[in-house]
Amino acid sequence: MSNPLSEAEDSPLFITSLAKGLALLAAFGAGRPSMNLVEMAEVTGLNKSTVQRSAYTLEALGYIAKEPQSKRYRLTPKSLEIGSGYLQTSELIERANPYLHELNRSTRESCNLLEPSGTDMTYVSRFASHKQISIHVPLGQRLPMYCTSAGRAYLSALSPEEAAAIIARSRLVAYTQNTETDPSRLAKIVRKAHGDGFACSNEEYYVGDIAVGAAIVNAEGRPLGAVNIAVPFSRWTLKDALADLAPQLVNTARSISNAARGLKPLVSPATG
Repeated sequence: MSNPLSEAEDSPLFITSLAKGLALLAAFGAGRPSMNLVEMAEVTGLNKSTVQRSAYTLEALGYIAKEPQSKRYRLTPKSLEIGSGYLQTSELIERANPYLHELNRSTRESCNLLEPSGTDMTYVSRFASHKQISIHVPLGQRLPMYCTSAGRAYLSALSPEEAAAIIARSRLVAYTQNTETDPSRLAKIVRKAHGDGFACSNEEYYVGDIAVGAAIVNAEGRPLGAVNIAVPFSRWTLKDALADLAPQLVNTARSISNAARGLKPLVSPATG
């Protein structure tokens, strides 16, 4: 299988320094809120000289800053500009939000819109539960497709070959004792989700979290993303969630799909 990134890097249009700077920005996250130059080099695989130049440039532009005492780098609020533009201009988010908001009002539980990013799904819209929230999930958070309801719903709308290819590229990690990591069993779960019209996960990524997901498709039947409802184990059982929440979620996914009929997927499942 060809690597689209490797092919792009061979093009005279590819700006390597820009790619390295973006890799440095992407290296920051919940597990790495701050880093020094050595840590940046370790995480990105770039040499220290490249990291030093990239960090200097990003600091001069205002995207990262040094902590006064430790001299470690952190992202600044300006870094939000890079991703927030998408949230403000996405046609899918704009068309989905009214339906997602209504679902949130009806269920009073956390309702989310996610879109594919490689082998993950990314939260792009979220209406939080009216009740106590046990798990904070910010916009931009990425979760693996194979063990999440939204990811499985998205996979179920692809061809079996495309879904299998994504699972094969995934790093199959057991996040909890319930996480399914066997590719053949995951394929069966995806096939079942295709027949049911929705997918579920029961404490497979977060302990205490139950979720139901349904795919959003365009007029050609190609998946654009997925919606899901996440509820805590303290208030719900999987059986009750499937009986009560799944029908409402499927109706919402159909409404959004109708509103998004003319949209095209932004990424190809083959390339991520």
